[in-house]
Amino acid sequence: MRILTVDIGTGTQDIFLYDSRLDIENGFKLILPSPTMIIHRQIKEATKNQTPILLTGHQMGGGPAAWAAEAHARAGLPIYATPDAATTLNDELDKVKALGIKIVSEDESKKLKVKSLELKDFDFELISKTFNDFGISLSALDAIAVAVFDHGAAPAGVSDRQFRFDYLDRRIREKNSLSAFAYLSTEIPPIMSRLISVADSAHGFDCPLVIMDTAPAAVLGTTFDPVVAKCERKLIANVGNFHTLAFRLASNGIEGLFEHHTGEIDLPKLESLLRALADGSLKHEDVFNDMGHGALIYGNRPLELGKDDFDVVVTGPRRSMFTLTPNPSPNGRGVGMRGLIPYFATPFGDMMIAGCFGLLAATADVMPDLAETVYGSLRGGRGVAPWDVD
Repeated sequence: MRILTVDIGTGTQDIFLYDSRLDIENGFKLILPSPTMIIHRQIKEATKNQTPILLTGHQMGGGPAAWAAEAHARAGLPIYATPDAATTLNDELDKVKALGIKIVSEDESKKLKVKSLELKDFDFELISKTFNDFGISLSALDAIAVAVFDHGAAPAGVSDRQFRFDYLDRRIREKNSLSAFAYLSTEIPPIMSRLISVADSAHGFDCPLVIMDTAPAAVLGTTFDPVVAKCERKLIANVGNFHTLAFRLASNGIEGLFEHHTGEIDLPKLESLLRALADGSLKHEDVFNDMGHGALIYGNRPLELGKDDFDVVVTGPRRSMFTLTPNPSPNGRGVGMRGLIPYFATPFGDMMIAGCFGLLAATADVMPDLAETVYGSLRGGRGVAPWDVD
């Protein structure tokens, strides 16, 4: 069984090819620039050369790509976008036009003599070519799983932050599991526009496609760290480039969470939020009124910190917000340390692809026929050496 997993963030896209015949640690992996970073660099080059550009394709992750597009327009250089591509900058096209970007129809776009850049989060053809250049074919896959962050398509006048958090709340109440945020491509809720965009733009393969939110994927993957797996209840914080999302987890599911913008917090604020999440005192408005998304508490049983060797499990590309001291031992608690004691999880020896491991587990939940084999691998089932695989 082979499953391609692709976790698409702001800085990188992290790729893991699962092969059930191999130990998880021996699976092939790639850490590459994210699609939004690739487009960002292409737009910056066009701006430097004073080249008019056209954005085509689909809605994708904004951030760096959107900033570069806005800078191109501010420089007084022509920039056009088809309607779907323009939603990368804002779901409300009037706001895109106000930036100096001209919206053109698909037919109009074909008549423009400008540099064209295609927007899409998931480029299977490029990933397949990269693997193929190393002698690895992706022609026979049992599934593909992709993770992206999606605010959802909020109606005009409705806060993107509140809209996304209402969605998170509904999903957890419907299915109290981290894999609640994963869907077969044919079952994505209509409001999740970026997930749908990934499904619409994905082609070149004939296997099922699973699409998931990035932060729950990273947190789910982190639970396969052997130290984390032994904890019945725990705090796990995914400190991402744009968003920090923390869960309070128990064996029966999600007890609470909060989501904030990483750029709006420092370590003392993050530790304060985590303590309040642990004891159940955190309120939605505490986070939302601070320019975050919000908070939810479902269980009324506080999580006591200080009982284990660590207080919070930490993952994500900005995890260095916590002082990178060695994982503490029982005899080291409190010695020369201040604040919460972090444990820097490394599931299967690699923090960078924790989201891929989460995608793999969620795919097994969404596609039960794969569950026995996938979970056998994730729970430490032994495989053969790579050179013994045809």
